[in-house]
Amino acid sequence: MLRSLFSAGSRYYDLLKTDEYVRLVAHPQLFREEVLARDPSITYIIVDEIQRIPLLLNEIHWLIEQPNAPFFILTGSSARSLKRTHANMLAGRALTYYLYPLTRRELGDRFDLSRALHYGSLPSVYLEGDNVTAADRLRSYVETYLKEEIEQEAQLRQVGSFVRFLNIAASENGQQINYSNIARHTCVSYQTVKGYFQILEDTLIGQFIYPYSKSERRRLSKQPKFYFFDTGVVRALTQQLSVPLRPQTPQYGQAFEHFIMLEMLRYNHYLKKDYKLSYYRTTAGAEVDIIIETPEGRSIAVEIKSSDAVNSAQLRGLNSFKELKPDAELCCVSTAPYARKIKDITIWPWQEFFKHNF
Repeated sequence: MLRSLFSAGSRYYDLLKTDEYVRLVAHPQLFREEVLARDPSITYIIVDEIQRIPLLLNEIHWLIEQPNAPFFILTGSSARSLKRTHANMLAGRALTYYLYPLTRRELGDRFDLSRALHYGSLPSVYLEGDNVTAADRLRSYVETYLKEEIEQEAQLRQVGSFVRFLNIAASENGQQINYSNIARHTCVSYQTVKGYFQILEDTLIGQFIYPYSKSERRRLSKQPKFYFFDTGVVRALTQQLSVPLRPQTPQYGQAFEHFIMLEMLRYNHYLKKDYKLSYYRTTAGAEVDIIIETPEGRSIAVEIKSSDAVNSAQLRGLNSFKELKPDAELCCVSTAPYARKIKDITIWPWQEFFKHNF
């Protein structure tokens, strides 16, 4: 994408290339000297996998404060290794952007819900014309990146336990985390499991969603849910890629909820909505999938159902939340073809829900 956007007037440093890496890791000052000696027409310097040579950030810091400095575009899959080495994070001098798998809006007419639920929307997977190859790409991604590169980056000593943890975490994607149960099944400590989840968040493999509370402190002290960043990755980790996803099954419902949650997270970030997302659950078992709190003070309670005929019995959690927050807007995101209302609750086709709220 960067090569396409900045094809003219740019220089590209790929730190995955062995010769490039060895040259600059041995002599980081070469980078500064080359940038200073560049042709004036080169206004963009792109460095891919910047976390491999943290010392380059010091050179970049110095360069951006010089007259006629170029723009620097630094990419990487994680800031964890940079933070671990106390690298210069260019605080106040750099803007941070996150790039997610493809959204429905980006795909436009090429979007297919069934494909997005089954294979996810990593570009090289979703756009692959052959389903067998798409599945193989996902399996390869899980094996070579999730199970090897993350282990290496996190400097894990108990590799086997991390792999077991990864499979269990994927099987409980979108569920309230029970650290003790996962620790027991992976044969590691409670704190180790918490550390594993933190590694996944730091390496952008997923995101925590905390329970709703009027108190921010109480919200963070309760058990969160964890959503992996792609539906296809979860299916690969749980070895379900060869199993068809059929509507009206629990597996389809879980994948649909995961997809809607990911779209909310991606749009919230890309569109700079600053929405606060949480989930609602009472000790009596009443639950709402998503609570959206907007900067303007709106509260939108969202239940997700992969059904085109949602009934009032499926929406009890929304009525429970209404008792706590009387001014909340209540809605259900569904696969229904048209919007309708059940008392105070709007049943939205999922596409229309996003048009009205994102």
